[in-house]
Amino acid sequence: MDLQAILENIYTQTLATEDKGSVSASIPELRAVDPDKFGIHLLTIDRKDHAIGDSAERFSIQSISKVFTISYAISLLGDEVWSRVGVEPSGNPFNSLVQLEYERGRPRNPFINAGALVVADMLISGLKNPKEQLLEFVRMTSGHDTIGFDERVAASEKETGFRNAALANMLKSYDNLHNDVEEVLDFYFHQCSITMSCKELAYAFFYFANRGYTFDNKVMILTESRNKRLNALMQTCGFYDESGEFAYKVGLPGKSGIGGGIIAIHPGRFSVATWSPGLNEKGNSVRGMKALELLTTETALSIF
Repeated sequence: MDLQAILENIYTQTLATEDKGSVSASIPELRAVDPDKFGIHLLTIDRKDHAIGDSAERFSIQSISKVFTISYAISLLGDEVWSRVGVEPSGNPFNSLVQLEYERGRPRNPFINAGALVVADMLISGLKNPKEQLLEFVRMTSGHDTIGFDERVAASEKETGFRNAALANMLKSYDNLHNDVEEVLDFYFHQCSITMSCKELAYAFFYFANRGYTFDNKVMILTESRNKRLNALMQTCGFYDESGEFAYKVGLPGKSGIGGGIIAIHPGRFSVATWSPGLNEKGNSVRGMKALELLTTETALSIF
């Protein structure tokens, strides 16, 4: 199978579609991103790279960071994390206050904002230098030691993060946030501001395709059982209230972010990242979802 030729064909087909979505307006700093940016990077289990477009340019990974934080939390705390956050699809917007109140302060899953705030709180409690150690974790998984925060994006998120502040305070009222609200929000805004390229994301998420082991096989991030469960969680919850649509059209576990990035994994086969800033009304990249749908259709490589 000539994966490079397939990517080139997918890239051309995707660019030809009229709808490319709209760049996120929820975070001012993201509005300046060129809406025509588009890249794909696919890394196979036998360590071969296939890329096209703007795949080497870094962008704000936003909610993709939630997979890093839950992985890190599980590596430190084990299954204790599930006492404070669930594993069920939300079926509601990712920043819903109503659902959190209905669930009495226990978020449905770690990929909605309330769940990610609880995970952030766990890491703050368990780490001496939380932000620095999170970066070290991401750099280790990706093999790229220059990955960092975009402080302008973090500041922009803080300026407009009223809904996240409301979620954090509601969690605090239910005693499911143990640290200072402002400290948790600062960590959360910084994790979302991490910038990575499609290539770096494909490498960083390789452990989900590789039984929990990093690209060089030297570090086990998750046991095989926990790796399987997080893959399942990405399959059911990784795309907000459009997770069913992604499973139906693409058939891979993955995670999206409002920076326009998507990471997807075929366990035992490959990891693939796309970036296109234009989003649909659910907050997922229009071109990214289209490209991944074409990929699994043309290669017949979905998990189903």
